[in-house]
Amino acid sequence: MIPWLGAHDPFPPVEHALAEPNGLLAAGADLAVPRLLAAYRQGIFPWYGEGQPVLWWSPDPRMVLFPDECKLSRSLRRRIARRDYEVRADSAFDAVIRCCAAPRPGQEGTWITEDMIAAYNALHRAGHAHCVETWVGGALAGGLYGVAIGRMFYGESMFTDVSDASKIALAHLVRQLERWRRILRASAPGRFRASNLCESSQPW
Repeated sequence: MIPWLGAHDPFPPVEHALAEPNGLLAAGADLAVPRLLAAYRQGIFPWYGEGQPVLWWSPDPRMVLFPDECKLSRSLRRRIARRDYEVRADSAFDAVIRCCAAPRPGQEGTWITEDMIAAYNALHRAGHAHCVETWVGGALAGGLYGVAIGRMFYGESMFTDVSDASKIALAHLVRQLERWRRILRASAPGRFRASNLCESSQPW
């Protein structure tokens, strides 16, 4: 049994999260910026489908990537070296999150609902949610978004419309996190595929 959170109720300790489904911690409350910041500071994130209440999760383990240990594949290094693209940050946040929300082959529905889009756009305007974009031929070709809290960047989702575009964005993010001495952590398994980039990602 998980608790139902009122507007001002704190999150329960993450140690109380269910083992099955892995990490389900609480339900209720809202997606306001202060609530989201409180969640991420404790390693908690929202994840639910259309028609469901807000569900809060803290699964164990989650994938983590230490940027200074990341070694890109030879093929990706060659692709990056071609320089036939442009990488930008935070220039098209709403477009990136909506592309991430778009249906994918074999996927029924999306967890990135209109309420989630509005909430993360607000978090972006508050300076906590960020995106990295790959542009090819003047068009948005791929990208990712996530939440930066302290030394952690929580990767939320990514998309690609052109081969390797999301990997290019992720590679540039990883190098920037290395300069900032931050760590990349996937919010939930399957939502952010950092393991596709290099071999050093690991459960944590």
